[in-house]
Amino acid sequence: MALVPCQVLRAAILLSYCSILCNYKAIDMPAHQTYGGSWKFLTFIDLVIQAVFFGICVLTDLSSLLTRGNDSQEQERQLKKLISLRDWMMAVLAFPVGVFVVTMFWSIYIYDRELVYPKLLDNFIPAWLNHGMHTTVLPFVLIEMRTTHHQYPSRSCGLAAVCTFAVGYILWVCWIHHVTGVWVYPLLEHLSPGVKIIFFAAVTIIINIFYLVGEVLNNYIWDTQKCIEEGKEKPKLE
Repeated sequence: MALVPCQVLRAAILLSYCSILCNYKAIDMPAHQTYGGSWKFLTFIDLVIQAVFFGICVLTDLSSLLTRGNDSQEQERQLKKLISLRDWMMAVLAFPVGVFVVTMFWSIYIYDRELVYPKLLDNFIPAWLNHGMHTTVLPFVLIEMRTTHHQYPSRSCGLAAVCTFAVGYILWVCWIHHVTGVWVYPLLEHLSPGVKIIFFAAVTIIINIFYLVGEVLNNYIWDTQKCIEEGKEKPKLE
């Protein structure tokens, strides 16, 4: 039996994301006042995705609790739709985008933080909030994957959805540059047009790879769990 019920973990994670978002939005940073506001940063978009996803998880838990022992077919149908939405968000957005944000941010940060998170930001964003935005996302989404089985969509549909998100965000970043003349991330200032195209293509490929990693990891965890449970159910030979 788990030390902490998964329903309690999801509620706690949701509250932590709400706290992170509220504290981040309360920061008076010049970047928040420019075109696009906070929505030009993938980190902020990812925080919203994670908060919405865990909100749906909590709502699913509550709905499941309320419909338990209830023979209403309509409520059962609505619960299945909610579970399908939860699983789709986990597969297409929460896992690949969350893992992408964490790995890309810290990889570039270690190489040269000025390219992605200039030292000037330390005057606005405390260290705990930085880790809340760029570190805890990974363990939180892995906890969710470990505690709950998620039904992935067909691979073609899943990859198409991930590509749509990635290309949509890239076009958004390019549009912001077109309007303001400034790239959202300092890294892009140092790349030639040709290299930018290669970089954007690589970003799209990487986020698709993370989708596949999530699918494989989800199947591995729950195939293993199923084998363990089936092993326990087998009668012991004397």
